[in-house]
Amino acid sequence: MPTIQLAAGPLHYVERGEGPPVVLLHGLLMNHTQWDAVISLLPDGFRYLLPDLPLGAHPEPMRSGADLSMRGLNQLIADFLAALDLRDVTLVHSDWGGGLFLTAYGLDERVGRLIVLPCEAFDNFPPGLPGKTAVLAASYLPGGVVVALRQLRIRWLRRSPLLFGWMARHPLSDDLVHGWTEPGLRDKRIRRDLLTYTRSRFRKADLIADTEALQNFSGEALILWSSAGKVMPRAHGRRLADLIPNARLVEIDDAYVLSMIDRPDAVAEAMTAFLTGQPVGTASDAL
Repeated sequence: MPTIQLAAGPLHYVERGEGPPVVLLHGLLMNHTQWDAVISLLPDGFRYLLPDLPLGAHPEPMRSGADLSMRGLNQLIADFLAALDLRDVTLVHSDWGGGLFLTAYGLDERVGRLIVLPCEAFDNFPPGLPGKTAVLAASYLPGGVVVALRQLRIRWLRRSPLLFGWMARHPLSDDLVHGWTEPGLRDKRIRRDLLTYTRSRFRKADLIADTEALQNFSGEALILWSSAGKVMPRAHGRRLADLIPNARLVEIDDAYVLSMIDRPDAVAEAMTAFLTGQPVGTASDAL
């Protein structure tokens, strides 16, 4: 697994293929493996890069004192794109919506297009019951992160709406979740990185303004939302599509937040059409 040294610390990533760059991000307490069911279905002729962001499931800790706030993580993404000299990037968002704020921070010069799956946006911070549970565990309960990671390993517990029950419509595999929780259980510095992010200051007014800055994004965008609206409100998909000047909304049925796991076929179909410049359509109606 390649590693690149950035100002914040080492960033591990997976890379596949050659061509125009497509960078796929992931959610809190997840890593690049959330895309495993989709990546092999995407078209050839593109360079796919999947970094493991320091959101609690990354394999190696960041440097002590690194800025892992929302803005700091945006800077980390921008540094990653710059370090690999990636240009005209298609940036793919899922669950963690902080990467949408590159435009607000003036760090999106290397981003040409967006694909936005259900993720945090507007005033949806923390998002739904899982987001509130994560903040509670990280900020108020001594040892709460370790407890939460261990609970995620218990199949019937993680099916609760407080954990992953409203994140994925279908049960997540033990192997997948064990991979997400292993780094945090193994290394207290990984938990430190997660806490640095979750305990950083979030002002809803700023987050709303940072989302609305996407009206200044000039590239094309595919808003690939889930119609179920669990955790990430269904209406936010339409709002994002209306906000970004060159955006198109496509909804996917029978999927929650992690639609790339619930419906990899439909996600890959829509992403392939967008990447190759074909009319975008999925198993659900295009809106």
